[in-house]
Amino acid sequence: MVVLLMVLGLALAFLVTCSALLRWNEVRYRKTSLPPGTMGWPVFGETTEFLKQGPSFMKNKRLRHGSLFKSHILGCPTVVCMDPELNRFILMNEGKGFIPGYPQSMLDVLGRSNIAAVHGSLHKIMRSVMLGLVSPPLIRDQLLPKIDEFMRSYIDDWNGRVIDIQEKTKEMALMSALKQIASIETGPVSKGLRTEIFKLVLGTLSLPINIPGTNYYRGLQARKKVVSMLHEIIEQRRISRCSYNDILDHLLKIDHSSKVKLDDEQIIDLMIALIYSGYETVSTTSMMAVKYIHDHPRVLDELRNEHLKIRNEKSCKDAVDWNNYKSMTFTRAVILETLRMATVVNGVLRKTTQDMEMKGFTIPKGWRIYVYTREINYDPFIYPEPLTFNPWRWQESNLDSHQHFMLFGGGSRMCPGKELGTAEIATFLHYFVTRYRWEEVGGDKILKFPRVQAPNGLHIRFARTLQFRSSQVSISEASVRTRGAAGTESLVSGKPRGADPPHNADFTSTVPSRANRSPFLLSTPLLKDELDIDLDFLEMWRPLIQPFHLIIVQDGAPSKTIKMPEGFDYEL
Repeated sequence: MVVLLMVLGLALAFLVTCSALLRWNEVRYRKTSLPPGTMGWPVFGETTEFLKQGPSFMKNKRLRHGSLFKSHILGCPTVVCMDPELNRFILMNEGKGFIPGYPQSMLDVLGRSNIAAVHGSLHKIMRSVMLGLVSPPLIRDQLLPKIDEFMRSYIDDWNGRVIDIQEKTKEMALMSALKQIASIETGPVSKGLRTEIFKLVLGTLSLPINIPGTNYYRGLQARKKVVSMLHEIIEQRRISRCSYNDILDHLLKIDHSSKVKLDDEQIIDLMIALIYSGYETVSTTSMMAVKYIHDHPRVLDELRNEHLKIRNEKSCKDAVDWNNYKSMTFTRAVILETLRMATVVNGVLRKTTQDMEMKGFTIPKGWRIYVYTREINYDPFIYPEPLTFNPWRWQESNLDSHQHFMLFGGGSRMCPGKELGTAEIATFLHYFVTRYRWEEVGGDKILKFPRVQAPNGLHIRFARTLQFRSSQVSISEASVRTRGAAGTESLVSGKPRGADPPHNADFTSTVPSRANRSPFLLSTPLLKDELDIDLDFLEMWRPLIQPFHLIIVQDGAPSKTIKMPEGFDYEL
């Protein structure tokens, strides 16, 4: 009985204490001039609810308190702004009472000299440096060739495999960034950096509690190791004096010959910022683009046609150049629509440098303002049928010049690497859709807050699209034949998807009978450029043929035999 009373007493005391703490925290921030809202627990605030519920948390708060409300998230008192006009005002008026206000965890993990954290004259210097590093001429002449070489080789061995595209795009974005920034190829250095950078990224959005086992602690430890590795790379580069023609080369030249001087800490923080920003946005957007075009066949057909047209004008070894990239208008629309639908960036944080008047409320000096831009992406007045994936909307109207277009940020903080990131994703999609067909296997659950991710992975089975050119077989009148068990041949009516464009090749004649299981012949006019053998079309005739290989025929005689690659050997 005594024990039961003690337990009840402790439970009651606990409840009273919790209630008192909640009450005290509300009273602590109760000022008539502040926007309405709730503050949650001391220290922790409402961070847990914010991270778990995400958009639902925001919508519920707006319904209860309006588009401007107070809360306590990510370790600091914060005013959340969901008003589009007010958001634009805040982003366009940095230096007039607003500076970057990113969470303590992000500042500590990414570095005090991170471009997202600095302001004033130092921000102007570092932004100027970064814009020079990722300028269109530099992308065209130096970075795009590196991107093309990397993407071409990176996805080359996916045929016949089941791959977690989430993990692959993470690795792809990171390895591509390392190659562009410091010419780091696959090996021990890239493997070590990859392991630590993954931990560093997780630590940027976490409660700043420096206890072993927390994401914040692991992020800080990862930063120390990344800084050490990058410092060693810089020292080796200075000793070798070799030219690598990469971003680090340009940073070190700035260090020696320019009026703008950056110390090693600033150079390393700038490198980390480039790796982090490229990794987050490029990997997530690439994964979600694959997801969306898989779910929307009409979009995939349009996208593939655009890239086959580019590929048709090149040999198989020719790289994607700047003119090719600039011609990818539908690809750019797909990327923008992916950014909008997936909402890779939910908003940005600012900090007040003085008491600020907003909509009749006073935001105290030192408070954070969360410029929440996610809801703008689903505004039906800007984007009709906002929940529909529709890349054509970006071609039909100049939505990227709209005053509330904030997919890349806004004001003086507009993402300086947006063109480089777009070029990376476009190049990836180019080789992806021209080389492969794919299908999802397993779960496809997607979480979109606080980060876009597939918690169980996004697994895809790949099959390679066959492509070959007339220059490889020297033909004037060509046909593609599948040979089965029987000795007779018949023609099939049809038109493969890959034939238009680049070809308008109609196939006419009779269908082979099941009785004699005869093979069939697809006859096409002169192969001027590249023929994409559509294996979905061949699949239609699978019940009628034996496992097959392809033969290119010239004047009725075989001139070259091509075995079907792994993944296309059909068993009846």
